[in-house]
Amino acid sequence: MGIFDTHAHYMKDDFGEDLETLLADLPRHNVERVLAIGCDLPSSEEEIALAARYDYIYAAVGVHPEHAADLPEDWERRLEELLSRDKVLALGEIGLDNHYPEPPRDVQREVFVKQLEMAKRLDKTVIIHSREAMGETLELLKQYKPRGVMHCFSGSVESMHEIVKLGMYIGFTGALTFKNSLKARAVCAETPIDRLLLETDCPYLAPIPFRGKRSDSSMIQYTAAVMAELKGVSTEEMIEIARKNGERLFFGEELK
Repeated sequence: MGIFDTHAHYMKDDFGEDLETLLADLPRHNVERVLAIGCDLPSSEEEIALAARYDYIYAAVGVHPEHAADLPEDWERRLEELLSRDKVLALGEIGLDNHYPEPPRDVQREVFVKQLEMAKRLDKTVIIHSREAMGETLELLKQYKPRGVMHCFSGSVESMHEIVKLGMYIGFTGALTFKNSLKARAVCAETPIDRLLLETDCPYLAPIPFRGKRSDSSMIQYTAAVMAELKGVSTEEMIEIARKNGERLFFGEELK
């Protein structure tokens, strides 16, 4: 069974003229499904367009916290319309990011809350981004109790357990392969195997041995190998387990 990359960004600005060639070649690398993630309204439209052209690509649409301050007045109406499009599986990525001072935290929180409310009202899966904001993120997740995943998880073992108790999943990227990723590996080792998802976050966070280069979905096997070692299974088994986990979350059932 093939790879399900549950978090990728395939905007043309990041991949250049070779994007279509790269995407067409992914099935040859055992990539069975890709969830292409929007970060604002234009990128969400772009990912939907990709999903329409490739059978194995699906889309998620949402407003990332770093774009919370540049939204048109009618952004909620437009986002809700995007959520109704074919092959759109989730609302994301959304959340909070306190690494930089802008956008202001109150603006980020307002946009995040509105999207959590939208997900609840429309019964949509969410993809959560949380950077240096785990306490506030957890507070809101406990309040709204969405169905979804904590993307590129960077929290503690304790916060992971709180998230899993809410019924959510935990996603890991190529950062899991880095030599300094002791905290992430400790969390991954403790996370229930039926709650783990494999992500690239491409074009970012390429795994070792590609660190520093542009990432793509074909590289996920290296992350899977580290995850497999931590969970005591083979790489092939880990890819299969993570694929089924992703299908359960985003499609509501295991597809094969």
